[in-house]
Amino acid sequence: MWFQGCGCMTGKRTEAASSEPATIAGTVVFMNKNALDMVDFHSSILDGVHELLGSISMQLVSSTVADPATGKGMLGKETNLKEANMGEQVTTLMSLAAGEMKIKVQFEWDVSLGVPGAVMVKSNHKSEFFLRTLIIEGLLGRAKIHFVCNSWIYPKYSYDRIFFSNDTYLPSKMPPALNAYRDQELAHLRGDDVTGQLKIQDRVYGYAFYNDLGLPDKGEDYARPVLGGSEHPYPRRGRTGRPPTRRDPNSESRVPLLRSMNIYVTRDEQFGRLKAIDYLVPWIYGVYSEIPNEFHSFDDTFNLYLDGVPLPNPEYLEYLRKNVPFEFIKELVPIDGTHVLRLPLPHVIKEDKFAWMSDEEFGREMLAGVNPVLIRRLEEFPPTSKLDRRVYGDHTSTITAEHIEKNLEGLSVHEALSKNRIFILDHHDNFMPYLSKINALSGNYIYATRTLLFLKEDETLKPVAIELSLPHPDGFEHGPISKVYTPALEGVESSIWLLAKTYVVVNDSCFHQLISHWLNTHAVMEPFIIATHRQLSVMHPIHKLMSPHYVDTMNMNALARQTLINAGGFFEATIFLRKYALTMSSDVYKSWRLNEQGLPDDLIKRGMAVEDPSSPNKLRLLIKDYPYAVDGLAVWSAIELWVNEYCSIYYPNDDNVIHDNELQAWWKEVREVGHGDLKDKSWWPQMHTVNELTQTCTTIIWIASALHAAVNFGQYSYAGYLPNRPTVSRLPMPEHGTEEYKKLEKDLETVFLKTITSQKQSMYSVSLIEVLSRHSTDEVYLGQRDIPEWTSDDEALTAFDRFSERLIRIEEKINQMNQDPDLKNRNGPVNLPYTLLCPNMSSMSDTGGRVLQGIPNSVSI
Repeated sequence: MWFQGCGCMTGKRTEAASSEPATIAGTVVFMNKNALDMVDFHSSILDGVHELLGSISMQLVSSTVADPATGKGMLGKETNLKEANMGEQVTTLMSLAAGEMKIKVQFEWDVSLGVPGAVMVKSNHKSEFFLRTLIIEGLLGRAKIHFVCNSWIYPKYSYDRIFFSNDTYLPSKMPPALNAYRDQELAHLRGDDVTGQLKIQDRVYGYAFYNDLGLPDKGEDYARPVLGGSEHPYPRRGRTGRPPTRRDPNSESRVPLLRSMNIYVTRDEQFGRLKAIDYLVPWIYGVYSEIPNEFHSFDDTFNLYLDGVPLPNPEYLEYLRKNVPFEFIKELVPIDGTHVLRLPLPHVIKEDKFAWMSDEEFGREMLAGVNPVLIRRLEEFPPTSKLDRRVYGDHTSTITAEHIEKNLEGLSVHEALSKNRIFILDHHDNFMPYLSKINALSGNYIYATRTLLFLKEDETLKPVAIELSLPHPDGFEHGPISKVYTPALEGVESSIWLLAKTYVVVNDSCFHQLISHWLNTHAVMEPFIIATHRQLSVMHPIHKLMSPHYVDTMNMNALARQTLINAGGFFEATIFLRKYALTMSSDVYKSWRLNEQGLPDDLIKRGMAVEDPSSPNKLRLLIKDYPYAVDGLAVWSAIELWVNEYCSIYYPNDDNVIHDNELQAWWKEVREVGHGDLKDKSWWPQMHTVNELTQTCTTIIWIASALHAAVNFGQYSYAGYLPNRPTVSRLPMPEHGTEEYKKLEKDLETVFLKTITSQKQSMYSVSLIEVLSRHSTDEVYLGQRDIPEWTSDDEALTAFDRFSERLIRIEEKINQMNQDPDLKNRNGPVNLPYTLLCPNMSSMSDTGGRVLQGIPNSVSI
């Protein structure tokens, strides 16, 4: 490091040092609060800028010369930005984010103080401003020093804000003159001495249970259990400190829905782009309040996209036009003044309106759809259950060889199993314990499902049996009541088969939203984010590695608690679990293991791959044409190699890991607090080796980037047409000899549409996932950084460039595979190429939208 070449670490001055003050040129990039005004940005951006500059001062801090009395780096002369601006014009930066400005300033610096390693910032202005960067130049030995700030500055803190240069230091390698500042900044972020309700300027990262989802003061129907603790284990969320509710002291009071943006998340976690969800959620209910409840034909479902939806409450539409950023609603809201909500045509019905009904597409979406993370190889026949027999009885599957052998291409069940050609989508055990309560809710008729699929010679999956199960009416201990359905191509039997597949998809849609998406990406990430800010300095190499993968996640999760997963929120309004949804996710979390979240370990666990040292990634896929796994392994390998190359710069051996006190404190807090309900599990890495560190970081980056992209951004393309992925089933399977069966014989459309999600529920769901499936215009993708100077370390920058180049080659390979007609699962009957894990590094733009490719760095929506 540069400071090691300066003989000033103990206060002694180098021979070349001079006591004469020098003038250092600087460039400050910042944003005035007024720049966030979406209504009239251009007229207001420079208002009060000079007044703002007159209220800001900066003070450089030496990294090489310490005050003998305090041990802290010596401070340079305090510089007022208005005076230091020397009368130069404030410049608006059009090349960066809208609203940012830069000014040229000059600092006086006594060169005998050596090299500045930090800058103190004070503000006496009446409102906050956003400080992006400070760059200083003209010092002997350093062409430029970059201070990457990316922080909101509020007036009159109880402490001075400090920002460090973009140098990277393990705690043991930190310039001694900066050690105290490093420790103080972490103490401020932990905020362990801050009590009560947190305010946006508090900059405190703390932990709390999920105890703010219910509204017990509104009545028992709105009370929800606290998630976190021994009864309902759960990852921790960010602390807010709001007072308890009146009726339940263990539940935290909530922010009113229309003030959702006021829920506490430290302001630096809120800076990312404005999210349409903040605005849309409170109004969607009003927009659709008078829409008819039922579809009557498939034409009705298609007309949602072709003709639009007339809105009986146009005042809500006018509100959206005036208040929601245009980029989020330009395809939904007409600009011609008409009161019609227009939904974009989902990809799944663009080429063929009915291809989604085919068995091939049904199987393909388990490999290349929006939830391709659950299918597993069947290892025993018939399938068995892990439910406790003492409580639930015998839940062994009732599927027999006779049910499936007619569709195994001449193989016996034993032969097909031995050749690894039978696979299962098993939702039985997760839902069965809840079915009695779920089906007691009005409008629900849900089965627990098992689906067996056969791998054909062309690598496509053919569903060969579906088992629908209900609890025994005399009690769980008697086992389930089950019925098996097999494929049919004609007559009413084909309609029965379509309904059987639909009950499966209802299970899968619910599990996808609640577990694959919410729990396994959003919720499990938050403890890592909190612990990183509390325990790892911004100068720590692991903080620099991980921070891009944390952007906007805490903010999005806070908003989700307000509008999506709360009592009466969108999850409860659109998926069949309703008020039991989060409780079930707690049950699933009990078996969550970090060491199984990485893609290679996940594939092996599910029996979708076997270890093979001669194969790429040392794995051999048992379904070669498994787009999620093929693309995912390529991306995983690129991430893993980047992390290994980066960490080897700072951790040449295991001792460096063991003796990194910040890293050990980080990992201890992740395990014992953030994921504290699982702290005693033996699978946790000990964080004693470089390999444990690199595998952990690779896994966290994978979850935040590629895994989230795979389960999120395809939602509208597949589920934007609800008949393809309904979230509720409302009627039982028609039985032979009943009136419902006779109706099905005559009118499949009516029976099918009355069985699945209603029109009103569909509109709620489709409108939400249309927003959730979008990339923002200022998205930062895997292989990119928002600021090129994120580190001063050339070796790290070169390694990152290699990472970006690998992603470009992966993109090229994916595009080639999507054009290969022999790889049938890459496009399928609906002709929708699998690009959700395509890095799209070669053609990034700022248009955003539902582009179906590009992997954002973080769980940002």
